[in-house]
Amino acid sequence: MAKAKDFNRIDPETGLESTTSRLFVDPGQMGFIDLSDVRLLRCGVDTVRQLYQGMVRPEIMALFEVPGTIVDFAGQRWHSGRVGRDSGYQYKLQNADLGLILLVKNFNKKLDVIGPHLKIEVSPHAIDNLSPERLQARMDYYAHQLLSHVEVNQCAVHLALDLQGWTPPLDLVAQMHCKARMHRDISGINEIKWATKSSVYGRGETSMFGSANGVQLCIYNKTEQARATDKLDYWESVWKRRDSFDDVDPDNYNPDQDVWRIELRYHHSIIQQFASGSVDLQTAAFIETRTFADFSAHLDGLWRYGLGQFKLLARPGYFQPIWTLIREDVRVDLPVDSLLDETEYKRYYKTSRGFSGKNVELFLGNFVSLLARERVGAAKAFDRLKDWECWPVIRDHYAAKEMSERDIYKHIKALLEERSVRWGRAV
Repeated sequence: MAKAKDFNRIDPETGLESTTSRLFVDPGQMGFIDLSDVRLLRCGVDTVRQLYQGMVRPEIMALFEVPGTIVDFAGQRWHSGRVGRDSGYQYKLQNADLGLILLVKNFNKKLDVIGPHLKIEVSPHAIDNLSPERLQARMDYYAHQLLSHVEVNQCAVHLALDLQGWTPPLDLVAQMHCKARMHRDISGINEIKWATKSSVYGRGETSMFGSANGVQLCIYNKTEQARATDKLDYWESVWKRRDSFDDVDPDNYNPDQDVWRIELRYHHSIIQQFASGSVDLQTAAFIETRTFADFSAHLDGLWRYGLGQFKLLARPGYFQPIWTLIREDVRVDLPVDSLLDETEYKRYYKTSRGFSGKNVELFLGNFVSLLARERVGAAKAFDRLKDWECWPVIRDHYAAKEMSERDIYKHIKALLEERSVRWGRAV
């Protein structure tokens, strides 16, 4: 994609360029766009997911003997249960008061081996109440209570900006430019698939662009969503408490007007790419973070990166002024010093050098052909593949293509079915 430009920002009193003005002028058509009525309420971390490697402690499994019951764990009361296979895990412990869900025992690894057996999901109110350091300490504590041989894997984060005085244009999908390829328009029971990896739900109240296994942009009516989940009182308290990037208007939130949310969701594989590819400008060292606490100072960089990946354009080559405003004026609300100006942010794709992606896909094709010949099922084949020393190369290759481990499994299953249908016992 060609690099887009911003409209000029003009001080309405002096007519001079101003980096803080809300008055934008189109340099080509000389039209004016006034965004002084837009109220930027808050940009914060909406979700944290911290992954851990280790071995599940044998005594922990007693907590899941009777699903749906309340159990004691680590000095707190938790709701115990099972979870669907699509989550990648088998069990969960949930405490809504703490704002934590502990997903335990990876589906693809045996209980008595070291593996990615824990993911801790943190709700907005827990993130809001704890500093990144305190939150990390709490997550690490529960990880050590659940696992032995504990090692931090990586984190995933969702960044959310809430604003008033702006609503998405009716032709949002046409104006949004990104590398994604699939678009779904869902309204009631009807589903239509297009070719731009985005989704529009209901009456246009929710639009999604990109893949959940990569970088995803979501734009939706937060007031309606909060009301539907009975959390409007909580979010109104947040907006009233931290409701403005505008120094001249400390009471920015208007309860009579809907709040819209612009949310960027980063999968843990993308965070790993940033950790491996981003450089400290003073030391020239890669940042190499693995925890949410360590990465939290880089969230302003992620916010800007995402708004460059998903481009809301006024016309070819020029950003919509609202996109310029939220990219330049917004900072993620966390009690940490931002490293935005001290870091060069880049994503590192491990398979872009060395062992080529073509070799990975040729290997997988031959691997599946042999499996089909021996009548090996997809689940068993996937387990064998993950136990192989070269699995990290294969996983990272497909992660760069925004495919999760579950997606790789489905890919293998589809290839096995295709060979079985086409060749039968001839394989």
